[in-house]
Amino acid sequence: MKKYTCLVIDDEPLARMMVMEYLQDFEQVEVLAECNDGFEGMKAIAALQPDFIFLDIQMPKINGFELLELLEEPPAVIFTTAFDAYAMKAFEANAIDYLLKPFSKDRFDKAIVKVIAQLGSNIQTTNISAATDAYLDKQEMLSRIVVKHNHVVRILALQDLIYLEAYGDYIKLHTADGVFLKKKTMSYFESHLNEQEFIRVHRSYIIPTQSIIKIDPPDFVILKGGNKIPISKTGYSKLKLALGM
Repeated sequence: MKKYTCLVIDDEPLARMMVMEYLQDFEQVEVLAECNDGFEGMKAIAALQPDFIFLDIQMPKINGFELLELLEEPPAVIFTTAFDAYAMKAFEANAIDYLLKPFSKDRFDKAIVKVIAQLGSNIQTTNISAATDAYLDKQEMLSRIVVKHNHVVRILALQDLIYLEAYGDYIKLHTADGVFLKKKTMSYFESHLNEQEFIRVHRSYIIPTQSIIKIDPPDFVILKGGNKIPISKTGYSKLKLALGM
């Protein structure tokens, strides 16, 4: 009998206990570790390389979506969450399954049968990275930005941003503590940051209004620290509108 390995990532001890109890009927599934937050989960995934994970969404530190966003090759996922069903629809075609708490033993068993069947086949089990991006793109506004830098997770507060710069398939997030890369687009940040506080002044630059020291129209804006950022005609119009000029 082929064995499959998994992790249980959930900040609720009772929820983890329920999963462990329900799994007793499945000898072919081995739990490698239990993790009570996204940080622990990410480290365990990197170290243990499980076949699949049980993942809660609403957790402290970093949530389930942020964890998946940081993984280059996420394992197959069964969500175990109290998150509203409508928010999970983006995952229905991509995740192995999702279990809305409180879930029954019968519903749990169906999810395990499904994951074992898919892992045992040659069919691609999940495209969870694309699904995660699809969900995150629907969020209204960012309150923070989670990045991985030198294998360490950093949570950047928006007030720490000096400016954002396009960099190929990535965005450079310039802060006083250094430069961090995020695999997103300028359009994503333009639509997910408050337009009164963050202005796309050029196709390659977004700046927070709090960083502006001086405007040198029509070509440049000077930011805290002396950074000189080019501005386009459209960007200059946005600046004047946001600053009431």
